[in-house]
Amino acid sequence: MDSEALVTEYVLLGLRFERLVPGFVDSFTGDPALRRRVQAQSRPDPARLTADAQRLRAALPESGLAEPRRRFLAAQLTALECSGRGLAGEQLPFPAEVEAYFQVTPVLGDQDEYREAHRELAEVLPGRGSLPARLNAVRSRDAVPATRLKVCVQAVSSALRDRVRREFGLPVQEVVDYQIVTDKPWSGFNHYLGEYRSRVAVNADVGHRAANLPQLVAHESYPGHHTEHCRKEAGLAIRDAQAEHTIFLVNTPQCLMAEGLANLGLQAAVGPGWGPWAAEIFADLGIWMDGELAERMEIAMSRLLTVGQDALLMLHDGGADDAEVTAYLQRWMLMSDQRARHLVRFMRDPLWRAYTTTYVEGYRLLRRWLENRPAGTSSTDRYRRLLDEPLVPESVRAELAARV
Repeated sequence: MDSEALVTEYVLLGLRFERLVPGFVDSFTGDPALRRRVQAQSRPDPARLTADAQRLRAALPESGLAEPRRRFLAAQLTALECSGRGLAGEQLPFPAEVEAYFQVTPVLGDQDEYREAHRELAEVLPGRGSLPARLNAVRSRDAVPATRLKVCVQAVSSALRDRVRREFGLPVQEVVDYQIVTDKPWSGFNHYLGEYRSRVAVNADVGHRAANLPQLVAHESYPGHHTEHCRKEAGLAIRDAQAEHTIFLVNTPQCLMAEGLANLGLQAAVGPGWGPWAAEIFADLGIWMDGELAERMEIAMSRLLTVGQDALLMLHDGGADDAEVTAYLQRWMLMSDQRARHLVRFMRDPLWRAYTTTYVEGYRLLRRWLENRPAGTSSTDRYRRLLDEPLVPESVRAELAARV
């Protein structure tokens, strides 16, 4: 099989998964004829999809594709094979499922680390009383009313966009349309439409704060998902004619890389001082925010990131019920009951059940990679590689190992 045929078959395979699992194709900007071709076919058989993924992966060594492309496709096809096996009814141990999807193995965090993070947070928070009570008091002070949510999101987006355009570059015609929605299992979602356009939905149900909106907008838009989609469409897909980057598939290593870089987006675009920077934006809108306190809190809270993965393992590997997991999230991640229940709902969704690992392990892996950069390489240059190159978790770990 020649390289062009193999890549086309990979794209068709991804589109066929979408026939069985709506939402499996996060975005598709390729040839519309391929989608029409799949829609005209009969409903796919999961066992056949699994076999096709195995066949394409076996053909990669003789395909003539350059090594970075072979590596990317091998990782994606391994994940698709696992999805096909699951759809065919095969039961895999949950950690093995996650490893096949994302090239990482989820492990439980350290509760002593969580206790230390709680102590740090207690030193930062004003007032007296229990840690949850003091935290709730701070959170209530900068709550953004649902009626003001869109204007606040747009103001932060505009400020971040200016920075990202200057530091990383964006296509002239790119644009993000923000919509406020309800009754969704996530807090925000980027729908990339192609031709440098995104529709970003922000879920009003979760209750947003001024201190959290900069991270959300950086994650979904600038320099997160929207920026990555734009730069990879312009570079890998159009300039380099690598059609495998015209399709973005859920539950693949592609997702872990995307979520990791998006979680690091605010640090990449603004860095230290993002709190006072954001507070100035909100002040112009009549929204109060203690920027310095928000930034100190974020440092302590970042040590609680793995609590979400603990909850995931409790649900799908440990047999815990929703009430146990909700209580665990409230205790260690200091979430409100509303937020904890919302996260458990996300973890129970059949499509997203393993996805929390992408936020946790993607952030941890790429943060190490960004920090351990070669001498003379700026953090901007390093982050730009994430936006532009078809890296996978295994290749990132290999680069880290080479520097030891």
